[in-house]
Amino acid sequence: MNKRGIVFSLIILALNAANAQTKKESNDTLHIRSLPDVTVVGRNSKSDYQQMPEIVGTNIYAGKKNALIVLDNVQGNVVTNNMRQVMAKVPGIHIWESDPSGIQIGIAARGLSPNRSWEFNVRQNGYDIAADPFGYPEAYYNPQLQAVQRIEIIRGQGSLQYGPQFGGLVNYILRNGSEINKPFEFETQQTVGSNSLFNSYNAIGGKKGKVHYYTFFDHRNGDGWRENSRYFTNAGYGTVTYNFTTKFSLTAEVMRSHIRSQQPGGLTDAQVKQDAQQSFRSRNWFDITWTTPALIANYQINENTRWNTKLFGTIGDRNSVGFLQSITTQDSINATTLAYNNRVVNLDQYRNYGLESRIITDYHLGKMKNTLSGGIRLYTGTTTRQAEGKGTTGTGYDVSVTGNYPRDITFKSRNIAAFVENIFRISDKILIIPGVRYEWLEGSSSGRNGYTSGGAEIILQNITRDRSFVLAGVGTEYHITKSTELYGNISQAYRPIQFANLQAPPTTDVVDPNLKDAKGYNVDLGYRGKVKNYLQFDVSGFYLQYDNRVGTVTVSGTPSYRLITNVGSSTSKGFEGYIEFNPIRALGKSQHGDLIIFGSYGYTDAKYSGDHKDANTKGKKVENAPTNIFRGGITGGYKGFLLTAQVSSVGETFSDANNTITPSANGNTGLIPSYTVTDLTANYKFSKGLNFKAGINNLFDERYFTRRAGGYPGPGALPADGRTFFISIGAKL
Repeated sequence: MNKRGIVFSLIILALNAANAQTKKESNDTLHIRSLPDVTVVGRNSKSDYQQMPEIVGTNIYAGKKNALIVLDNVQGNVVTNNMRQVMAKVPGIHIWESDPSGIQIGIAARGLSPNRSWEFNVRQNGYDIAADPFGYPEAYYNPQLQAVQRIEIIRGQGSLQYGPQFGGLVNYILRNGSEINKPFEFETQQTVGSNSLFNSYNAIGGKKGKVHYYTFFDHRNGDGWRENSRYFTNAGYGTVTYNFTTKFSLTAEVMRSHIRSQQPGGLTDAQVKQDAQQSFRSRNWFDITWTTPALIANYQINENTRWNTKLFGTIGDRNSVGFLQSITTQDSINATTLAYNNRVVNLDQYRNYGLESRIITDYHLGKMKNTLSGGIRLYTGTTTRQAEGKGTTGTGYDVSVTGNYPRDITFKSRNIAAFVENIFRISDKILIIPGVRYEWLEGSSSGRNGYTSGGAEIILQNITRDRSFVLAGVGTEYHITKSTELYGNISQAYRPIQFANLQAPPTTDVVDPNLKDAKGYNVDLGYRGKVKNYLQFDVSGFYLQYDNRVGTVTVSGTPSYRLITNVGSSTSKGFEGYIEFNPIRALGKSQHGDLIIFGSYGYTDAKYSGDHKDANTKGKKVENAPTNIFRGGITGGYKGFLLTAQVSSVGETFSDANNTITPSANGNTGLIPSYTVTDLTANYKFSKGLNFKAGINNLFDERYFTRRAGGYPGPGALPADGRTFFISIGAKL
């Protein structure tokens, strides 16, 4: 029997053995914070930030650094997916703010890159939505936050349950209407704002007999804060759940999103200081169509055992057209042709399909109830990339080309995985949570990578990487009181070889035949909890070891060549702390209203290790890793009115691994300065079904940028938005 067969057999035997030991709970009074129905977590709370229970559905969260964001309670601009407000209470989250539409969410933590959140395992309702979680994990699509009930953020040991990531898990749980107890309910939220912002969210849902359903349509458009940054988004979603019995249900759902945005391009540092709203690119466009169908089965096998299976797909198209030369090269009318120069067209198609099946069961060892969770994963993905096509000389969105695409490549990835994780309750206060995950991966590339100067095809090196390995980890909790606990974990993690590392031009680059996946581990140690109803906190230290980082080094010889290889390691260590205090509740004066004061702080020391093969980066700070990130705020409320002021302060960071300080002439490299932004949000509930919201983002009109891009959507520095406002009114009928 091969390794995969052995692992699957062990899972089945372990679950059967645990089930055989299960017996009815009689005198055990241990309070276990577990919730079998994932849709109810956080629903009845008034707080936007919570800790995850030990168990939700078939997932174990005990011992893990985690956070739960309840969107209904977020005091911020969710219309344009403003993540600095939504994740203000999650310490250490670094956010790229270069897309006024909120289409492209870029977040990271612990010194990792925020590039389209690709260091996180990004999911929707528990299944993958990134372009390819193994070869190309960029999250081009993110759900509109008005349609999201909550966001789950799991760090560290989440790698055992979810697979390829160092940053952790970000899981968007969409509204599904399960809380509606009547046959029909209509919900609407209408928003207008600066720069011609208009958003219309409309949903219907209901429950009748054994069926509940929910569907919405969301439209958003605007001109953007910068010149040449128009956009629109259209998204429709539908979900239907049929409860065959009180124990078994089947859900069918599908999301379809279409997004188009004009890309204003980057600026030099001098241009940012002169006028950050200006743009020198009017012909660059980005278009995304994303469809995510899923079929989800839930079965309560008995009072101790639950089973969940998801069959899902990602059908995505990412198209771009534009003039991609350095920002110092003017995109102007050609004096010879009396027309613009031809643009470049790049097209990607993603066709991914997967299945995940999980089971969780409670069993007894002596008098203590323990919990075993296990699961399997099957996945196949195909990415077709057509690049560097000769586009039109026009100005609008048009991806037609002259001739064929110089680069026409197909990438494939396949994955089989299995995991087992167990909560051992040593006593009423002590929990030990070990786990193990088996992974088998295969990635391959084939096709044409361009043409020689003589017109001959450059055929891609046919590269296939097939490997398997085991990840392990262990977590623990010690409950000091009923509502506070010490927690810690150490867990291995990995990041697969990316597609970009499997497409080396054979005339200049060579792929190391021994190229390995990046591997390492996360360590967390912290203290969290609540004091009555007026104080909650989570303070912890972390250590992240990131080995086998993939990069390029020059190998001397005749001729010399560039080698794509594992260049070395980096280490991130630091502190993450969050505290929220309500002095009015502490004084027992809640009848006079609410006053909430919060602060979150992340300190990160991220450096390349001394064994780095690239001498230019050895011992230097990791790029896009601010040392200090602080967000804090105060919310005051009386009856149905809430007013929130929030400050976000992010320290300076380098944009490249060489730690270049002086900005380059084209704005591609150089220091990214620190910045502080203040936001103001008001919310008034006239009644249970009628609300009014308004806000001013970047109240003091700070000029700043959070990233530099060497290519698309730049090149150059990409300014964040200045002062903007929004007004929104909503109703439920």
